[in-house]
Amino acid sequence: MSRAMVIPTAQVKQLRELTGAGILDCRTALEETGGDVDKAVQYLREKGLAAAEKRLGRETREGFIDLYSHGNGRVGVMVEVNCETDFVARAEEFRRFVHEVALQVAAACPLYLDVSQIPSEVVEVQRTEARNQARREGKPEKVWDRIVEGRLDKFYREVCLLRQPYIRDDQMTVADVLRQMIASTGENVVIRRFQRWEVGQEAG
Repeated sequence: MSRAMVIPTAQVKQLRELTGAGILDCRTALEETGGDVDKAVQYLREKGLAAAEKRLGRETREGFIDLYSHGNGRVGVMVEVNCETDFVARAEEFRRFVHEVALQVAAACPLYLDVSQIPSEVVEVQRTEARNQARREGKPEKVWDRIVEGRLDKFYREVCLLRQPYIRDDQMTVADVLRQMIASTGENVVIRRFQRWEVGQEAG
């Protein structure tokens, strides 16, 4: 695609609002995709994923803890997100991201950060229930494994924070938004832990 094509400023602004990417990155993405905003969004997401992958594993000793109260004090959330430097930890963009994670936890009630944190016995219960349901519904045995994996994937998307659809854009997961933050800050960013409390809820 020719890099000489003229990209309207309004289109660059629209893409920046959708992705949070820098102006030059947005303009390049639109040039590379012929001015197609949807394709440009995908282009930037793939670029952000590639950039994020390079930063994974770097030490994250700085960060920010957000405390969020919702429903006139009926729901409380605490989230810790880590980064590499105090400079990023103090940045408004980073703190806004941490708060967005807290809002996600309050609204979507995740139980785990990701699949690796789910106890194996919990996964096995879900697997057994899915297989038994397929049997009860008379599904052919040859498709049981596929049905089980589909049910497990749905379960993971419900209970794992990183797998959940992002509350502000259900075309993205929380992991997608995290990768955008890594790409934007140029640092490794890690959602370390979270806790959600609700009035009257049994302690778990």
